[in-house]
Amino acid sequence: MDIRLLVLRTVDTKLLADFYSLLGIQFQYHKHDNSPYHYSATIGVTVLEIYPLAKNQIEADRNLRLGFGIENFDQVMITLKTLQVDFSQEPTQTEFGFIAIIIDPDGRKIELYKNS
Repeated sequence: MDIRLLVLRTVDTKLLADFYSLLGIQFQYHKHDNSPYHYSATIGVTVLEIYPLAKNQIEADRNLRLGFGIENFDQVMITLKTLQVDFSQEPTQTEFGFIAIIIDPDGRKIELYKNS
């Protein structure tokens, strides 16, 4: 089994795409048929898309938690700290590997794993 699609919904799609771009994700801005314009990136076999909020949503879901393995972990940490991104957990060794947890612009906790 593979995860093939993850969709994040947000008030400000560009802000969120710019934020995740700091992690090395490269987005394209496009639309499919009748869908709204949105950002899309492929990570392995998974497509990560950033869409505007659905019509019945008033705010983004803050309970979703994502984790990414980062190749250039140390440089990404420097960039995130320089830009004063909020950290829920500073980089540390855990039983799951060397990780940091940051907060995205919508308040989601994002786990960043240092790839070996």
